[in-house]
Amino acid sequence: MAHTALARRYRPRSFADVSAQAHVSETLRKAVTGNRVGHAYLFCGPRGVGKTTLARMLAMALNCPNRDETGEPCGTCDSCQRIWGGNTALDVVEIDAASNRGVDDARDLRERAMYAPSGEGRFKVYIVDEAHMLTREAWNALLKILEEPPPRVIFVFATTEPQKIQQMAAPILSRCQRFDFKRFGMTDIVARLAAVLEQEGSSASEEALRIVARKADGGMRDALSLLDQVLALTGGEVDSESVRRVLGLVEEERYLDVLDILSEGRHGEVFTFVASLVDEGYDLVEFYHGLLDTFRDLLRVRLAPGGSETLPEGVAADLAAKAGGFEPGDLVRMLTATGELEAQGTLRKSVNPRILIEMLLLRLSYMDKTVQLEELLGMLGQGSGGKTPAGGGGPSPSTGSTEATRGVSGALGADSRRPKPQAKSSSEAPAAPRPPKGQGDPRAATEPPESRAAAPQPSSSASEAWSRWLDDGHTVPGGLSAFLRTATVKDLGDGAISVSPLPGPAAERLQEPGVQNAIREGLRPFLGRSVTLRMGAVAAAPPSASRVTESEVRHDTLKALFRQEPRLKRAVEELDLELMD
Repeated sequence: MAHTALARRYRPRSFADVSAQAHVSETLRKAVTGNRVGHAYLFCGPRGVGKTTLARMLAMALNCPNRDETGEPCGTCDSCQRIWGGNTALDVVEIDAASNRGVDDARDLRERAMYAPSGEGRFKVYIVDEAHMLTREAWNALLKILEEPPPRVIFVFATTEPQKIQQMAAPILSRCQRFDFKRFGMTDIVARLAAVLEQEGSSASEEALRIVARKADGGMRDALSLLDQVLALTGGEVDSESVRRVLGLVEEERYLDVLDILSEGRHGEVFTFVASLVDEGYDLVEFYHGLLDTFRDLLRVRLAPGGSETLPEGVAADLAAKAGGFEPGDLVRMLTATGELEAQGTLRKSVNPRILIEMLLLRLSYMDKTVQLEELLGMLGQGSGGKTPAGGGGPSPSTGSTEATRGVSGALGADSRRPKPQAKSSSEAPAAPRPPKGQGDPRAATEPPESRAAAPQPSSSASEAWSRWLDDGHTVPGGLSAFLRTATVKDLGDGAISVSPLPGPAAERLQEPGVQNAIREGLRPFLGRSVTLRMGAVAAAPPSASRVTESEVRHDTLKALFRQEPRLKRAVEELDLELMD
């Protein structure tokens, strides 16, 4: 006798038997009992979740002569048997839109729908599977009959890609009642497989059923088909080893070996490992998906050691032993880098996935480890032999800065396997005198002594000393360098110089005693003497004018720019440029 697949033999025959889709089955059952059945339905969801099954069940309930008060069909009468088995029925027609997708097929369906059902009290139900394959013209041919259907005619469209219907024929959505089917959870699939095995007189370990359920990816039909395949190999007893052999899955030990290679940085063994997978006939795409699951499970064990009850006991123990070699930040980056290969879609399209897998594992083995910020500061401040730098009267970076940086981690790309940097001793870098408090640029105090220039030679010209001081920049008050370059400097004798800057908001800061003191102290090394500053102003407004105009400010600004860069004047004259701001 011909064998009937488990997915067909254990197909639900009533609304109550449908699991995980109660929001759809209960709605349809109550619509049947309350005489509120719509004329068009759109069933959306992934494959193997019960879309066609519930469409047939709705047709059975509407045409069953022995339907009970709750809306459940009997499932045993001739009408129910024909509809449930997908056989020829006068009033229930199933159409595969993948092979009947043209406008002529839609017109033929529209003409057939105009005929009345075969009997009194019966309904004509048209089940259109893979509805997203219909062309735009076919949908347009069905628009009118979907909006005003003949009496006792019901359309049920099933699709895995409703977005295509939205793009091709958006008006269809408003003419149908839409139901979105959910994927089956891991627990629901395992429970259903266990019940099927019990009826078949077989048994299986929970780990084996979980492997099948994970491979099914939320589809009950896929899970039953995989179980049927495993039973054909084992003949009744189902264990995890037989499931892995049938499905071509990689053993857990292989992934544990990969984790050792990555954590220890054994880059050359990546090629040997991938070669062994290929020689033993493993599918590299399956290995890749298993690697994703391994990184995810390892991250779960690392972040929540007590929250891995859903993992098999042996797997959880092995991952817990490997988790110490990876920081959570490292695992997040490794999981992200691994997931990018699937997001790009290059793995399945590649004619040589071996190269992609090898390059992925090499990238992960060379990926720098995340270090704590206080650890990095301690590495930078630690000298040879574990001594702190000379002059360490204050707290060292590894101790004093820990309180300021506690709990802060950065993915700095610093590899903890690299040698630690060494600090110079006091004999190699003599200490330089600190500038007086409040003078010069505060950034100069933080620069290392070897980067500072030698003491400047005094100049007899005040304007030359002024320019050299601005070019040096170490002691120029912050934010005033560009403004001070526009000033006119003259030596007035008797130890006094005149500084006449352009008018502007920054001129007010030059009247502050602290700023003037910083300018005097900064100029002293370049003049070789102390000076007295007299602040003036250039481009004063004429007596007849009440205020400085915008054009005068632009003119004075251009003059100052010309003094800084003489070539700018030639460019302005030849190109007829204008100062905008």
